[in-house]
Amino acid sequence: MKKKLGLLLILVVLFAVFVLVKFFIFGSSSDYGKLQVLSSPETNVFLNNVLIGKTPINDFQYKTGDALIKMIPAGNATDTASWNGKISIFKNSLTYVNRELGSSDINSAGEIFTTQKMSSPPSNSNNGEIYVDTNPQGAIVTLDNDEKGVAPLILQDVLRGDHELSVYMPGFFRRTQKINVDPGYRVDASFKLAIDQSQTSLQNLPNSNMATPSATPGANNVAYVTINNTPQGWLRVRADASIDATEEAKIKSGGKYPYVDQKNDWYEIKFNNDSAGLISGSFDTGWISAEYATKQ
Repeated sequence: MKKKLGLLLILVVLFAVFVLVKFFIFGSSSDYGKLQVLSSPETNVFLNNVLIGKTPINDFQYKTGDALIKMIPAGNATDTASWNGKISIFKNSLTYVNRELGSSDINSAGEIFTTQKMSSPPSNSNNGEIYVDTNPQGAIVTLDNDEKGVAPLILQDVLRGDHELSVYMPGFFRRTQKINVDPGYRVDASFKLAIDQSQTSLQNLPNSNMATPSATPGANNVAYVTINNTPQGWLRVRADASIDATEEAKIKSGGKYPYVDQKNDWYEIKFNNDSAGLISGSFDTGWISAEYATKQ
């Protein structure tokens, strides 16, 4: 009899612990979403100061709403910076967190993706939308190898299915991720860019963009810019050294053009209707991103 009472008491205690965990730690709401957390190196992951495990964490069920997430390097990664931030979890949706941690915040990168129902139905039942934000703001947003604008940015009427989303800012490493867009849903994409210290060092050198007398283009010493291979096979030429500038022309990969000037990570080139590789446009000069070209 005493053994039965002892067993019953243990069961009651276990049930009470379960109720406490469910209602006071994970909340009493019946609405849950899924959380996936990846990192490099391996980290201990905390949600609202409660340890939920080590990365990688897949399909972790958590109550809907906002939560504070902290990622602390595990093992021997003592020279790696920790990271913390806020995430949102929506009912029956996946929140994806990925961090590549460096020695400091400026050397760290990552992304957070969440999916939620659109506030109003799309004009086409097969479409969804993507909201892109970056830290720092102002990165160039590319969807399926097509430049869309500068973050923060909303991409509307995005066809359902898999897409490749990429962001880039001069002086920082590019971030690229595969995403899936469901009809009637919006993907919120938040990117953290890591600084490219090799480019920063070059840009900070005194007069680094000034040509020396021996390298100054002249009658017998003309500098050229060759267009690198791009996924789409061509490159946009703009009226000024900015992603927001008007598009003047499109030129094919592999084309070679006289170099005119440089502003930060943009080259000014000379071309006309007779230029080999010119797809469209009739301006005399224009600006191209130095990321997709090689100066010779």
